[in-house]
Amino acid sequence: MRMEENSKRKTRKGAGRKPKTDPAVHRYVVRLNSEENGHFEIRFQKSGLKQHSKFIKAMIFGHEMKVVRIDKAAMDYYIRLTNFYHQFQAIGNNYNQTVKAVKSNFGEKRAFALLRNLEKATIDLVVLSKRIIMLTREFEEEYLIKRKKEEQQNGG
Repeated sequence: MRMEENSKRKTRKGAGRKPKTDPAVHRYVVRLNSEENGHFEIRFQKSGLKQHSKFIKAMIFGHEMKVVRIDKAAMDYYIRLTNFYHQFQAIGNNYNQTVKAVKSNFGEKRAFALLRNLEKATIDLVVLSKRIIMLTREFEEEYLIKRKKEEQQNGG
């Protein structure tokens, strides 16, 4: 019975973590003052990495750092703009259905009067869509100017 226990122990002995082929055993210490630490933390946050050690290695060895910025105002604007786009598509579908229904269900004079009212509403929609396009262009210009200023201030 003891031999069986010994053989079980031997089989369990190697069940731990596999040793690394090239373990990281070298350590360096760098001390930063408050200003330097502030710059370090800003760059670390912009990098999007979760571990300081990986960020420091990437900076030392010149690995490409990908910085992804999410501007909540821009995201909100584009979400609303997308919703407008879908509403305009729905209006276009309704417009086509309305024209078909008016042509098939009403006499020529009545259809002409109804289509004239529809034409006025369509002109209002065109004016509104042009205004949306203009506001979007203004937003994009201001957004690009804002981003360039931020990049200049952050030195990159």
